[in-house]
Amino acid sequence: MEKKQIEEMIDLAIRQMDYSYAPYSHFHVGAALLSQNGTYYTGCNIENAAYTPTNCAERTAFFKAVSEGVRDFQAICIVGGKDGVPTEYAAPCGVCRQVMMEFCDPETFQIILAVSREKYDIFTLKELLPIGFGPDNLE
Repeated sequence: MEKKQIEEMIDLAIRQMDYSYAPYSHFHVGAALLSQNGTYYTGCNIENAAYTPTNCAERTAFFKAVSEGVRDFQAICIVGGKDGVPTEYAAPCGVCRQVMMEFCDPETFQIILAVSREKYDIFTLKELLPIGFGPDNLE
């Protein structure tokens, strides 16, 4: 992945934090998901007073894409922080990793965890979910 594209994804994810609905945790998260066809799908976290119905930024982006018929993905960038200020990496939760496992090749799908354009790391899904359970396990 080229640095310019990584920076574009980081910028998109940071902008998504502005749309976050986090009145309980005050932890705002934004995500930018890149499909294989080059289209970006964005997401933010959306909290709920009952907690369980809360949806993470990553799943929001994936569900937007899948609801439009897209199921092939290259990478996702995730940015988050208390009161909307990214200060450390906001790694995807287990549920989000499992959603990624449903639609992505764990060997090649890239997860960009960022604080800024200058501070980020890139992981494969397999690195963050080493022994994942996915559709291939059911064949």
